[in-house]
Amino acid sequence: MSSIKATLLSREVLPFYVSLAALALVSLLLDALLHVFDLVWIGRYLGIPGTLLILFSFGYSLRKRQLIKSGTTVRWLRLHERMAWAGSLLILVHAGIHFNAILGWLAVWAMLINIGSGLTGKYLLERARKRLEAERQKLKDEGLTAGQLEERLHLDSLTFDVVKQWRSVHFPITLAFAVLALAHIISVFIFWGWK
Repeated sequence: MSSIKATLLSREVLPFYVSLAALALVSLLLDALLHVFDLVWIGRYLGIPGTLLILFSFGYSLRKRQLIKSGTTVRWLRLHERMAWAGSLLILVHAGIHFNAILGWLAVWAMLINIGSGLTGKYLLERARKRLEAERQKLKDEGLTAGQLEERLHLDSLTFDVVKQWRSVHFPITLAFAVLALAHIISVFIFWGWK
Protein backbone atom coordinates (compact mmCIF):
# COMPACT_ATOMS: atom_id res chain seq x y z
CA MET A 1 0.00 0.00 0.00
CA SER A 2 2.83 2.42 0.80
CA SER A 3 4.35 1.85 -2.66
CA ILE A 4 1.02 2.84 -4.25
CA LYS A 5 0.99 6.05 -2.20
CA ALA A 6 4.63 6.73 -3.15
CA THR A 7 3.83 6.15 -6.81
CA LEU A 8 0.81 8.45 -6.69
CA LEU A 9 2.83 11.09 -4.87
CA SER A 10 5.89 10.87 -7.12
CA ARG A 11 4.12 10.51 -10.45
CA GLU A 12 1.15 12.80 -10.08
CA VAL A 13 1.19 15.10 -7.06
CA LEU A 14 4.84 16.18 -6.99
CA PRO A 15 5.14 17.07 -10.71
CA PHE A 16 2.13 19.38 -10.34
CA TYR A 17 3.64 21.27 -7.42
CA VAL A 18 7.16 21.20 -8.85
CA SER A 19 5.86 22.83 -12.07
CA LEU A 20 4.20 25.63 -10.11
CA ALA A 21 7.14 26.08 -7.72
CA ALA A 22 9.66 26.14 -10.59
CA LEU A 23 7.64 28.81 -12.37
CA ALA A 24 7.52 30.96 -9.23
CA LEU A 25 11.19 30.45 -8.29
CA VAL A 26 12.61 31.01 -11.77
CA SER A 27 10.53 34.16 -12.26
CA LEU A 28 11.65 35.53 -8.87
CA LEU A 29 15.26 34.69 -9.67
CA LEU A 30 15.14 36.36 -13.10
CA ASP A 31 13.44 39.44 -11.65
CA ALA A 32 16.06 39.63 -8.88
CA LEU A 33 18.88 39.34 -11.44
CA LEU A 34 17.40 42.19 -13.47
CA HIS A 35 17.34 44.31 -10.31
CA VAL A 36 20.88 43.35 -9.26
CA PHE A 37 22.35 44.24 -12.65
CA ASP A 38 20.20 47.39 -12.95
CA LEU A 39 18.43 45.98 -16.02
CA VAL A 40 14.87 46.37 -14.74
CA TRP A 41 13.92 48.12 -17.98
CA ILE A 42 14.28 44.78 -19.83
CA GLY A 43 11.41 43.37 -17.77
CA ARG A 44 9.14 46.05 -19.19
CA TYR A 45 9.49 44.48 -22.63
CA LEU A 46 9.36 40.79 -21.65
CA GLY A 47 5.56 40.91 -21.77
CA ILE A 48 5.72 41.02 -25.58
CA PRO A 49 7.59 37.73 -26.17
CA GLY A 50 5.71 36.18 -23.24
CA THR A 51 2.38 37.04 -24.84
CA LEU A 52 3.56 35.78 -28.23
CA LEU A 53 4.66 32.46 -26.71
CA ILE A 54 1.27 32.04 -25.07
CA LEU A 55 -0.50 32.92 -28.33
CA PHE A 56 1.63 30.43 -30.29
CA SER A 57 0.88 27.78 -27.67
CA PHE A 58 -2.71 27.80 -28.93
CA GLY A 59 -1.46 25.85 -31.94
CA TYR A 60 -2.46 22.83 -29.86
CA SER A 61 -6.10 23.92 -29.91
CA LEU A 62 -5.90 24.46 -33.66
CA ARG A 63 -4.33 21.03 -34.17
CA LYS A 64 -6.93 19.38 -31.96
CA ARG A 65 -9.67 20.94 -34.11
CA GLN A 66 -7.87 19.80 -37.31
CA LEU A 67 -7.16 23.40 -38.42
CA ILE A 68 -3.47 22.47 -38.40
CA LYS A 69 -2.78 19.15 -40.10
CA SER A 70 0.92 18.58 -39.40
CA GLY A 71 2.29 16.91 -36.29
CA THR A 72 0.60 14.72 -33.74
CA THR A 73 -1.84 16.07 -31.17
CA VAL A 74 0.40 14.78 -28.36
CA ARG A 75 3.40 16.67 -29.79
CA TRP A 76 1.30 19.83 -30.03
CA LEU A 77 0.11 19.33 -26.44
CA ARG A 78 3.72 19.11 -25.18
CA LEU A 79 4.59 22.20 -27.21
CA HIS A 80 1.55 23.98 -25.75
CA GLU A 81 2.64 23.14 -22.20
CA ARG A 82 6.23 24.30 -22.74
CA MET A 83 5.38 27.48 -24.62
CA ALA A 84 2.67 28.45 -22.12
CA TRP A 85 5.08 27.84 -19.23
CA ALA A 86 7.87 29.89 -20.85
CA GLY A 87 5.44 32.66 -21.85
CA SER A 88 4.01 32.75 -18.34
CA LEU A 89 7.54 32.97 -16.94
CA LEU A 90 8.33 35.99 -19.11
CA ILE A 91 5.04 37.66 -18.17
CA LEU A 92 5.69 37.09 -14.47
CA VAL A 93 9.13 38.68 -14.82
CA HIS A 94 7.47 41.48 -16.80
CA ALA A 95 5.01 42.00 -13.93
CA GLY A 96 7.88 41.86 -11.42
CA ILE A 97 7.07 42.99 -7.94
CA HIS A 98 5.63 46.28 -9.11
CA PHE A 99 2.04 46.89 -8.06
CA ASN A 100 1.28 50.03 -10.06
CA ALA A 101 -1.05 48.54 -12.68
CA ILE A 102 -4.25 46.99 -11.37
CA LEU A 103 -5.40 45.80 -14.79
CA GLY A 104 -2.04 44.17 -15.44
CA TRP A 105 -2.15 42.39 -12.09
CA LEU A 106 -5.68 41.17 -12.73
CA ALA A 107 -4.37 39.68 -15.98
CA VAL A 108 -1.44 38.08 -14.11
CA TRP A 109 -3.79 36.53 -11.52
CA ALA A 110 -6.07 35.26 -14.30
CA MET A 111 -2.98 33.78 -15.98
CA LEU A 112 -1.90 32.06 -12.74
CA ILE A 113 -5.39 30.63 -12.23
CA ASN A 114 -5.30 29.48 -15.86
CA ILE A 115 -1.94 27.76 -15.26
CA GLY A 116 -3.32 26.04 -12.17
CA SER A 117 -6.40 24.96 -14.10
CA GLY A 118 -4.30 23.63 -16.98
CA LEU A 119 -1.97 21.67 -14.72
CA THR A 120 -4.86 20.32 -12.66
CA GLY A 121 -6.62 19.15 -15.81
CA LYS A 122 -3.45 17.62 -17.18
CA TYR A 123 -2.74 15.51 -14.10
CA LEU A 124 -6.39 14.74 -13.28
CA LEU A 125 -7.19 13.59 -16.82
CA GLU A 126 -4.04 11.49 -17.06
CA ARG A 127 -4.75 9.85 -13.69
CA ALA A 128 -8.34 9.03 -14.64
CA ARG A 129 -7.27 7.59 -18.01
CA LYS A 130 -4.56 5.40 -16.45
CA ARG A 131 -6.90 4.16 -13.75
CA LEU A 132 -9.60 3.23 -16.28
CA GLU A 133 -7.11 1.42 -18.52
CA ALA A 134 -5.58 -0.46 -15.57
CA GLU A 135 -9.01 -1.58 -14.42
CA ARG A 136 -9.95 -2.63 -17.97
CA GLN A 137 -6.76 -4.69 -18.26
CA LYS A 138 -7.29 -6.29 -14.85
CA LEU A 139 -10.82 -7.35 -15.79
CA LYS A 140 -9.63 -8.66 -19.18
CA ASP A 141 -7.00 -10.73 -17.39
CA GLU A 142 -9.77 -12.16 -15.22
CA GLY A 143 -11.42 -13.41 -18.42
CA LEU A 144 -14.45 -11.13 -18.63
CA THR A 145 -16.18 -10.85 -22.00
CA ALA A 146 -16.53 -7.52 -23.83
CA GLY A 147 -20.13 -7.18 -22.61
CA GLN A 148 -19.15 -7.90 -19.02
CA LEU A 149 -16.29 -5.40 -19.30
CA GLU A 150 -18.66 -2.74 -20.57
CA GLU A 151 -21.12 -3.44 -17.76
CA ARG A 152 -18.48 -3.44 -15.01
CA LEU A 153 -16.71 -0.31 -16.31
CA HIS A 154 -19.85 1.66 -17.16
CA LEU A 155 -19.70 3.94 -14.11
CA ASP A 156 -15.92 4.43 -14.46
CA SER A 157 -16.37 5.30 -18.14
CA LEU A 158 -19.06 7.85 -17.27
CA THR A 159 -16.78 9.32 -14.60
CA PHE A 160 -13.92 9.56 -17.10
CA ASP A 161 -16.24 11.35 -19.54
CA VAL A 162 -17.09 13.86 -16.79
CA VAL A 163 -13.39 14.39 -16.02
CA LYS A 164 -12.77 15.03 -19.73
CA GLN A 165 -15.24 17.91 -19.45
CA TRP A 166 -12.60 19.74 -17.38
CA ARG A 167 -11.93 21.73 -20.53
CA SER A 168 -15.32 23.39 -20.13
CA VAL A 169 -13.90 24.96 -16.94
CA HIS A 170 -10.45 25.68 -18.38
CA PHE A 171 -11.80 27.49 -21.45
CA PRO A 172 -13.69 30.29 -19.59
CA ILE A 173 -10.66 30.82 -17.37
CA THR A 174 -8.50 31.12 -20.49
CA LEU A 175 -11.02 33.53 -22.00
CA ALA A 176 -10.99 35.70 -18.85
CA PHE A 177 -7.20 35.79 -18.97
CA ALA A 178 -7.26 36.72 -22.68
CA VAL A 179 -9.75 39.55 -22.13
CA LEU A 180 -7.80 40.99 -19.18
CA ALA A 181 -4.48 40.66 -21.02
CA LEU A 182 -5.94 42.36 -24.10
CA ALA A 183 -7.36 45.17 -21.95
CA HIS A 184 -3.93 45.59 -20.34
CA ILE A 185 -2.22 45.71 -23.74
CA ILE A 186 -4.72 48.27 -25.07
CA SER A 187 -4.28 50.44 -21.96
CA VAL A 188 -0.51 50.33 -22.43
CA PHE A 189 -0.90 51.66 -25.96
CA ILE A 190 -3.33 54.35 -24.82
CA PHE A 191 -1.22 55.61 -21.92
CA TRP A 192 2.25 54.97 -23.33
CA GLY A 193 4.48 58.04 -23.44
CA TRP A 194 4.69 58.26 -27.27
CA LYS A 195 6.51 61.59 -27.33
